[in-house]
Amino acid sequence: MKKNKNPRGILNSIFTTIIFVFVLIGALFVGLLFLIQYFDAPTAPEMHKEILFSVESGESGASVTRRLYDANLIRSPYFFKLLLKFKNAENAIKIGTYKFSTEMKSSEILSVLLEGKELLLRVQIPEGSSTSKIALLLQEQKIISADDFLRTVSDPAVAKEFDIPANSLTGYLFPDTYYFPLNSSSKLVIETMVNNFKIKLRELIPQAQFLTPEELHERVILASIVEREYRKPEEAPLIAGVFMNRLKIRMPLQSCATVVYIITEELHKKHPTRLFETDLQLKSPYNTYLNPGLPPGPICNPGVIALQAAITPEPSRYLYFRLVNEKDGKHYFSETYDEHIRAAQLFTKGQ
Repeated sequence: MKKNKNPRGILNSIFTTIIFVFVLIGALFVGLLFLIQYFDAPTAPEMHKEILFSVESGESGASVTRRLYDANLIRSPYFFKLLLKFKNAENAIKIGTYKFSTEMKSSEILSVLLEGKELLLRVQIPEGSSTSKIALLLQEQKIISADDFLRTVSDPAVAKEFDIPANSLTGYLFPDTYYFPLNSSSKLVIETMVNNFKIKLRELIPQAQFLTPEELHERVILASIVEREYRKPEEAPLIAGVFMNRLKIRMPLQSCATVVYIITEELHKKHPTRLFETDLQLKSPYNTYLNPGLPPGPICNPGVIALQAAITPEPSRYLYFRLVNEKDGKHYFSETYDEHIRAAQLFTKGQ
């Protein structure tokens, strides 16, 4: 008779096999982790190189993967394709322009592409900026070409879309800090600025809601003049009141700011340090020394202080104001021309 095998030996053999299998699985797992970490790792973390990368409309995941590899942003196109497949995201990459660096992992790059966290460029528009200056600021930041921006701003059809009774959107491009994608469309940029204007008006100047579009446009024109005239914020409503008093009696506004507009925006000359009598005689509908009433349109893009002043001017009997302190921007207000002239003499004596 054959002897039975040792049960203990069989158990040991099974146990040894199980251990071997677990060790093998562990080794494979560790190896897989190593490969994942290797292929997911940044391509050149020591270089600290930033690269702009654009995804075009309709571009496939395979095409994006190939270009990422060619740009040395990912270590393996095969690994990146596996990531796409694992996330079921072959067709989920968002179009746009992104800023990647050689310090980023492949998985981090993919997350940015799937979330659409495209590169946003910061541009700060100062209060009282001319539309031409805004166009140059946007172009310098590579957000949009100046010509494209100006062409859209001066399109009457675009103004009509925003219910603005004018041939241009100048005056409604609200001064603020904005973040736009690289190479944005002119429509996106302008829509953002005009909508911001409407939001600020609604939130900060609720009285504006009682004005018709035509009435609001007149106040925007006035605000653009006040923006270029006031120095001290507390004087802005009083300056607006002076201009309103002049409009009521059809007295020319005689705003130096409108003459500067003619020189810089119509004649395309440098901003003058002072105005001469010949400047006040320049022929233009914007010359408020020669023409009564408001100019045809805003001369700049006013901020909240000037808009608030124009919509709610401070009542007074003043018809004149004069800068009497260049350093702190203080003005002297007067009711008569004689008093206005005396203020100039006193100012001269005080120097």
